[in-house]
Amino acid sequence: MVSQAIFIDRDGTIGGSDQVVLPGEFQFFPYAKQALEELKQAGKLVFAFTNQPAISEGKVTREDYERELKQFGFDDVYLCPHRHGKGCKCRKPSPEMLHQAAKEYHLRLNECVVIGDRWTDMLAAHEAGCIKVLVKTGAGEGEYHKYQNQEFFGKWAEVSPDFVAENIKEAVNWLLSQN
Repeated sequence: MVSQAIFIDRDGTIGGSDQVVLPGEFQFFPYAKQALEELKQAGKLVFAFTNQPAISEGKVTREDYERELKQFGFDDVYLCPHRHGKGCKCRKPSPEMLHQAAKEYHLRLNECVVIGDRWTDMLAAHEAGCIKVLVKTGAGEGEYHKYQNQEFFGKWAEVSPDFVAENIKEAVNWLLSQN
């Protein structure tokens, strides 16, 4: 039974920016592909974990994202296609995508890791009991600044990252050094 998987956000974490970049236009950060390969070489399941509302807006299909992310080396793709405020159960900060993966892959979420650049990633990980790694790329620097200045409230204020990394490469190095 596999117990650990690494869930990685797309935009701002492995490439792009803090804005949504459609499939086909997405550019990896220079070190991101190597970081994903290192996780795979270490025997980790690596899953994409992303909100992509452009799907519900009809700008792109779920299949476009899934195809691209699997070409990047992800073992599976968990994505929410809904816009914010549409009342879906899967959109981060909901932990629903993590719970779905846990069921499908028989994971122990307390042994799984979420790497992302937004506090919604950290909150979803917190709610599911996962290890939380915030990267300072994309929106991460601003999110970290808000965290340090105690600008989050309610459930959001209860979350603390287990590690804060400059980028996905540093996050993966830290993660692999923990085992």
